[in-house]
Amino acid sequence: MAADHAAGPDSPAGNPGSAAPPAGTLADERVDFRFKGLPPDAEGLTVGELAAQRRNLFTGGFTTPVLALSAERIEHNLALMETYATRHGLAFAPHGKTSMAPSLFARQEQHGAWGITLALPHQVRVARAFGTRRIFLANELVDAAALTWIAGELTADPDFRFLCYADSVPGVELMDTALRAAGATRPVDVVVELGAGEGARTGARTEADCAAVADAVAAAPTLRLVGVAGYEGEVPDADPSRVRAWLSRLTDLAVAFDRDGRFAGIDEIVVSAGGSAWFDAVADVFGALPELSLPALKLLRSGAYVSHDDGHYRHVTPFNRVPEEGSLQPAFRLWAQVVSRPTPTQAFLNSGKRDAAYDLHLPAAQVVRNASDGVEREASGVRVTGLSDQHAWVRTDGADDLAVGDWVGLGLSHPCTSFDKWALIPLVTADGTVTDFVRTYF
Repeated sequence: MAADHAAGPDSPAGNPGSAAPPAGTLADERVDFRFKGLPPDAEGLTVGELAAQRRNLFTGGFTTPVLALSAERIEHNLALMETYATRHGLAFAPHGKTSMAPSLFARQEQHGAWGITLALPHQVRVARAFGTRRIFLANELVDAAALTWIAGELTADPDFRFLCYADSVPGVELMDTALRAAGATRPVDVVVELGAGEGARTGARTEADCAAVADAVAAAPTLRLVGVAGYEGEVPDADPSRVRAWLSRLTDLAVAFDRDGRFAGIDEIVVSAGGSAWFDAVADVFGALPELSLPALKLLRSGAYVSHDDGHYRHVTPFNRVPEEGSLQPAFRLWAQVVSRPTPTQAFLNSGKRDAAYDLHLPAAQVVRNASDGVEREASGVRVTGLSDQHAWVRTDGADDLAVGDWVGLGLSHPCTSFDKWALIPLVTADGTVTDFVRTYF
């Protein structure tokens, strides 16, 4: 990994045409005030040097609050999704906006990922700086400056493959105008986005609207129609039958476009969906896709699996519905310290909204580590009831449940808003040894 090698997963690949890579590699980056929770006495060390010391998270000088990722659980989740995608005949482009961690992008690709899904041009620039060759932009792209940059990337790097959504004729026209002005030499691959229903997010609402977008793409020499896509997580009042009905509309659209000859001149037809809540339905419906005139790239895009969570996704993961497929493991734990104990039933921790995801669920107290002897116990009778900017409000059953100075391990909900609060996250083994660090770029 990055801390162990001169050029690891967080090392810029130096690929031609990519944005200027970050200075140095992650292993060479200096530890300083920019990174929360790291040991003050590590100031001036490189990340690689600090990782090589194999310090203990609890006794090695790390300060609270500090977010940790379980090394074993990350590896378990990576392997499980690789096996799942292979078993169901799916290609896999996990959504990288969950973590924005190039080292995790690289590990996902090492575990069989076709490429990486992203949502914004800035995120694409990060991925390109670290050598990602296949990127699926699960969003419309009409920004002229971004399209000019994409055109330059495609020209400079013949191995770079880039796909993005389109859901309107005006959007297609804006893309074509920008790419013409940029002197694009390779067409941008486009998938028509089918909306998940009235009241859903982006996407053309009807099959007729999708056909109009496809016609506009065909008329634009700077674009190339390569498939259809969408996001089943936006289906209104989603349940298994509604999600599968929408996914069937998506596969039927691919069949109709193929029958009408809309995919001439390409090597494969892309059919893509798959957030982290309904990928079992995606696997079922995509598995029933009729044979097309070209090979089908059935592209799943689930991203939250890599760290999983102790809240939202823990309850909605498809593995709960189909337990024989396996089980994801939550890999985050936020460690905070009891700094105030004003009453026998009230305590305050030194972590709040700046440190913990809170947009869906509050953190959950899981374990208490005694300040006096380091012995850990379950956080029985300890409940987080609210968050301020820098404090967690905690209720306890009694005065003996917590003491000032104790460390409390918190489980977090919704990884999409956990990674973005921490620029450098220790990767920790079960015995507390910090073996490496995950760098994020938001």
